[in-house]
Amino acid sequence: MRYHNITKDDMLNGEGLRVVLWVAGCSHSCKECQNPITWDPNGGLPFDDNAKEELFKELDKDYVSGITLSGGDPLFVENRNKITDLVKEIKRCYPNKTIWMYTGFLWEEISDLEIMNYIDILVDGKYECDKRDTQLHWRGSTNQRVIDVPKSIQNHKKVCSTKA
Repeated sequence: MRYHNITKDDMLNGEGLRVVLWVAGCSHSCKECQNPITWDPNGGLPFDDNAKEELFKELDKDYVSGITLSGGDPLFVENRNKITDLVKEIKRCYPNKTIWMYTGFLWEEISDLEIMNYIDILVDGKYECDKRDTQLHWRGSTNQRVIDVPKSIQNHKKVCSTKA
């Protein structure tokens, strides 16, 4: 996995003061994307032990609410295994920190991925410039959704158990 930046003390990409990991690789090619430089999966830098240490050093701070994964797309096919391993480790080491993730994929396409067991908030859907709304919290266009993942998984389990 490769990344472009680790943003510290961010208040724009999720609730509270956060650290943001901007990964490389995206196949959505959203028109007027704010980060087209992150589309190339070979761009940026290797996410190595030094980058991981930098990320965890930020998460060690009491005032940091959690981490936001963005990019590119953290769920770009070539990122999925590494990002899942990273998120599992973050949740184990920092169980009280929240994990937000931005992806161009829809919840219905990815809800069964293992990583969803560790994500607190998912902002799904491609950015659509014709649906841009600067008044929205945490998203850029009206088609995108801010999803409470544990609640959505719980509701899905309830629906499935009533069908059985």
